Amino acid sequence: MKRSTSFIIVTIVYVLASILGIITYLLLPFKPWLNLLIADVLATVLTFIFSVIFKNASVYDPYWSVQPIVILLAFATACELTPVKLAFIIVVLIWGVRLTANWAYTFLGLNHQDWRYTMLKEKTGDFYPIINFVGIHLVPTLIVYAVTYPAVEVLLSSKHISALALPFLLLSLLAVILQGTADVQMHRYRNNRETPFIRTGLWKYSRHPNYLGEILMWWGIALASVFGLGGKPYLIIGAILNTLLFIFVSIPLADNRQAKKEGFNEYKKQTHALIPIKK
Repeated sequence: MKRSTSFIIVTIVYVLASILGIITYLLLPFKPWLNLLIADVLATVLTFIFSVIFKNASVYDPYWSVQPIVILLAFATACELTPVKLAFIIVVLIWGVRLTANWAYTFLGLNHQDWRYTMLKEKTGDFYPIINFVGIHLVPTLIVYAVTYPAVEVLLSSKHISALALPFLLLSLLAVILQGTADVQMHRYRNNRETPFIRTGLWKYSRHPNYLGEILMWWGIALASVFGLGGKPYLIIGAILNTLLFIFVSIPLADNRQAKKEGFNEYKKQTHALIPIKK
């Protein structure tokens, strides 16, 4: 299958998933948070079905960055926008468009699947369909729902949103720049690979500066929501779950793969997992 054809197919899948999610949300009679959760899960189920049809779990990959864009733009059409609310939307849009563009740049087509999914399939055997749905599709959806919902609550609020949110939105914006810079540096390294490990730029002292950017992005949104709404500390739950996902799943998976290369132990001793400062 050509890369261009794969792009068209994935785009159609996400248009259908978005339509299903929006219609489901509008038809459900529950509270907004529950309507959104159910709609999000159903959109994920549809994406999962297509990943099974094409025998490629990477159909789900752009969901992580597309989901918040669709959610916030949908709510933006139904709420009274203020400058602070608009700032929330803009920051998430910048994050989502950049991350989706990064996915598109690295997307090789539906003939290729993320190495992590292939590894899980080899290790889990007959249990892979369950791991595929729960671990690869559902859990990430729930986490992204959790990190996006604080911004949704801001948009739904009829109260004044404090300008105290703005410094934390700036943190999110800086996190997007950090993540984008790390991704560009990694692409340059891969296009001209001269050493086993990237040891330049942000990667000189950090093994995963891109993950740090993703973590800080959602802590900024969470704290901006808490301070903007003047309370509701439960809104940081998503940021906590997202942090735990990277620390206990994403980083170990990436490090275990890198550990197969000669010199990894020395490289690990010289670099932090996340913070790009000299060890």
